Amino acid sequence: MSGANSPRLSPALNVVVAACRKASRRLLRDFTEVETLQVSAKSAGDFVSQADLRAEQTLREELSKARPGFGFLMEESGASGDKDWEWRWVVDPLDGTTNFLHGIPHWAISVGIEKRVSETSGEIMAGVIYNPASDELFWAEKGMGAFLNDKRLRVSGRRVMNEALFATGIPFASVPRKAEFTHALVRIMPQVSGVRRFGSAALDLAWTAAGRYDGYWELGLNKWDIAAGLVMVREAGGYVTAPDGGDPYAEGHVVAGNPNLQGKLREIVADSIAAAAAGRGRAEVG
Repeated sequence: MSGANSPRLSPALNVVVAACRKASRRLLRDFTEVETLQVSAKSAGDFVSQADLRAEQTLREELSKARPGFGFLMEESGASGDKDWEWRWVVDPLDGTTNFLHGIPHWAISVGIEKRVSETSGEIMAGVIYNPASDELFWAEKGMGAFLNDKRLRVSGRRVMNEALFATGIPFASVPRKAEFTHALVRIMPQVSGVRRFGSAALDLAWTAAGRYDGYWELGLNKWDIAAGLVMVREAGGYVTAPDGGDPYAEGHVVAGNPNLQGKLREIVADSIAAAAAGRGRAEVG
């Protein structure tokens, strides 16, 4: 951050940024080495798993040191810390692992700061998404706006579907909800300028906040995939809900977009979920 008018990070976000930058240094070294392992899928996969674990350990150490009372929800090690936490870190140390494994420079460290609201729910109050390969640092804090480095972010202003560019995640291998995805894609593709699948939910949300995408949808995500991105989209002036209009953080299903198009995208995704359920019901009866 530089300049007299640059946005100022809160103390907690400064902690996150410092931890992300420290973890990123080893990840970048690992990223340059992973290309030499491509001759063996297993050795490359094992190497990336270790890179993931090392990054998570660095983040845990740095965040714990700065805020010892915070709990954790982390991709690799799950929930830890005081079970009656008031605040916790929600951490994905390497979102976009497949890209990382294949030498594609589109992956990120994602850290959300969650405040407990009730016994069973919390609210993300701030978040950081950092792509070390491009040195793009996205950050947001509730009520303070969303930023890329020191530039204020706003969602796009497009109003019509045929000019829109959407992003999504494609179910693969044993990942469920292929029917829901297919129904949605068949509905959306004829209406829009394009659909992209870049392989990092955290960056999909950050890019939606930055106006690079006009909207994004994906089903079956984990809290650490989306925590930081949810507050980012909202602070950039966008809407983000579950397909049924509910809480995406609780449900793991996300539809994000600018205020003009998010509702249309959400309706299509909700209809696709219903159509897939109806299809399964007919198959069971048959």
